[in-house]
Amino acid sequence: MRQNKLRNALDDDKFTIGTHAMTTSPDVVEIIGLTGLVDCIEFVAEYGPYSLSELDHFSRALELHEMSGMIKVDRENRAFVAQRAIGSGFQSILFSDVHDAAEVEECIASVRAESPLTKGSFGSADCRFAKYGMESGSSEYVQSLEDCVIALMIEKDEAVKKLRLNPVCVWNRHGSFWRKRLCDECRKATRVE
Repeated sequence: MRQNKLRNALDDDKFTIGTHAMTTSPDVVEIIGLTGLVDCIEFVAEYGPYSLSELDHFSRALELHEMSGMIKVDRENRAFVAQRAIGSGFQSILFSDVHDAAEVEECIASVRAESPLTKGSFGSADCRFAKYGMESGSSEYVQSLEDCVIALMIEKDEAVKKLRLNPVCVWNRHGSFWRKRLCDECRKATRVE
């Protein structure tokens, strides 16, 4: 399984440089990669058209330049798109418009392996990231899903109050700074460990 460059940087408390793309064009991804300046590209799927096969091509272009890919998924079909994006090779998921702790748990579960240990809902996938089934269900497969970076966009004041979140702990993209851990209060409120 491919190393998750963004996860490794976060685990090592290192900064990363990221950018957004509103297109699935692998040419755009390659051009960004050729600069050698970017660690991660976020495809903002919430705002534009794309097909599932285009996610594969986007991911292949990321891999050519050893970049990580994040996808911002729409609220309505987020679990399906998140799982298909991971299957294509994306290693980070940004869930938009999360309202409460139950939705936080649902988002996390959709990215974690379906097993008694991880309590996720992502089953065996015969997709690109699992070498079309040759690595599905292996311990490396499960670890790859555990290493997937999960970002939650809490946009509504009511959701922040309901979750009792410290706004600093909500994923902060300002200045390309990626926050790694939730404070104790946020972890307790969202049951994230």
